[in-house]
Amino acid sequence: MPSPPPGISERDFQAALRALEGVVGREWLFATDEDVLLYRDGYSPLWGEAEERFPSAAVEANSVEQVQGIVKIANQYGLPLYPISTGRNLTYGGAAPAYSGSVVVDLKRMNRILDVSARDKTCLVEPGVSYFDLYRHVGSKKIPLWIDTADPGWGGLVGNALDRGGGYTDIQFRDHFHAHCGMEVVLPTGDVVRTGMGASPQAKTAQLFKYGLGPWVDGIFSQSNFGIVTKMGFWLMQEPEAALQVSVTVPKRRDVVPLVDTLHSLMCAHTVPSQVTVASPLMAGNNPELVRLRGSGGASDADWERFAASAGGTPFWAATFVYYGPSKVIAAQWEHTKERLSGIAGVGFRETASYTFPLTDEQVEAVADKARYGIPSLNLFSSRSAPGAPPLEGHIDFSPMIPPHGEELIALTDYTGKVYADQGFTPSFVAGMMFHPRTMICFHAVPTFRNAADNARTRKLFETLVRGCAERGWPIYRIHPVFQKLGMEMFGWGDGSMHRLHETLKDAIDPNGIVSPGRYDIWPRRLRGTRA
Repeated sequence: MPSPPPGISERDFQAALRALEGVVGREWLFATDEDVLLYRDGYSPLWGEAEERFPSAAVEANSVEQVQGIVKIANQYGLPLYPISTGRNLTYGGAAPAYSGSVVVDLKRMNRILDVSARDKTCLVEPGVSYFDLYRHVGSKKIPLWIDTADPGWGGLVGNALDRGGGYTDIQFRDHFHAHCGMEVVLPTGDVVRTGMGASPQAKTAQLFKYGLGPWVDGIFSQSNFGIVTKMGFWLMQEPEAALQVSVTVPKRRDVVPLVDTLHSLMCAHTVPSQVTVASPLMAGNNPELVRLRGSGGASDADWERFAASAGGTPFWAATFVYYGPSKVIAAQWEHTKERLSGIAGVGFRETASYTFPLTDEQVEAVADKARYGIPSLNLFSSRSAPGAPPLEGHIDFSPMIPPHGEELIALTDYTGKVYADQGFTPSFVAGMMFHPRTMICFHAVPTFRNAADNARTRKLFETLVRGCAERGWPIYRIHPVFQKLGMEMFGWGDGSMHRLHETLKDAIDPNGIVSPGRYDIWPRRLRGTRA
């Protein structure tokens, strides 16, 4: 049997488990060694080590009332809880708790789609609803709406939004927390609140207007441990008449500066509606000379141009994005984009896919870049390794955020490439991904392993990247639980004033400190100062 949570006696733990069984039924309480392994982080950088995070048990709730019952028992026994929606937050900890010994509150049985309004273009869902679930529901009822899906599509809308994940379609929808409208939360005291207009019992605008009356509190429930979200509304995208996917390529290293500046301008003007990815086809792969240049941390433009000349005309940078809307409007937007970028010598324009909607099932299956059209898939798992590299045992995402400036993308690529090389790793390929119109997120895959020696190297690499990028003005936007204390240290302005505010809120909202202790380094008073 798993050990009780820290500070709780075996006797009290068994009493708490019996009480939890009384709330959800024996079938939905999981408290054996085999059970808790199901909630292991498969990509843990602490795999097999004493510090690896495990739950002491798990419980699956099926209703708000059951969540309230679980919270009541947790307060009675001081039981630390760790709520998850679908538990698919891979590369950011999966279903494993931030505080080892917590009881996972698994909400995947709360998978009801409570409302989809074709007229208002909204939905209301429970935390167990995945992108696949909502996509199938909308499709089966032939509702002309799109979802904005994360990679991969088995994730949950609620969990992804609360961890501030992103997608690929129009800006109103691809920032998933921004696209939410209204939530229901079970507080650590057991009280249930509805935010925004939903707090007015007869309101008809709970999924239409975010703010309601008075202070807007939704933000405190993202990347936090202040409550358990049991319902969440989202805005959905009207299915467009057509879409055109394009690629813009430039031949030289410094061409990325005008490329990104222009695309940023076009995004802010709403000419380019979709997420924009700026990647380097030239820097993909494991060519020895490429690895040397990337690991040098400062190869000159001339060195890169010589390498480019030997690469048979491969573009240095390529930007990919999609237009959505009426065909005539798309044609005008694309023409305007080409005019704006035509001043870059050697620029190339290519139309890579074109669709009119709705698609048939056969057409959906044939779409290559599915997420850009609101179609969830598991295609991400087919491209987890760089070309020619061995398959990864696992990885965690290192995701610094930079201004949308080409020179910053070059500087970041130089810096992280050298850190990888200096610590004995092949530099991770970098792309600047403009999920938000005024920033770029640059995802790096930091490999994890199933042995302690290699994972020690991984942890050193990750810590170096976090500290070094923050010092250069590129802090991360999301982080694995093992490194959340480190990550929050990078947000220490004012002698850690924001962290103190988080703890003040924790003490007021969760006086017994039962919900997700330590998540994003927010510790309850009873554990504060005891955690490394």
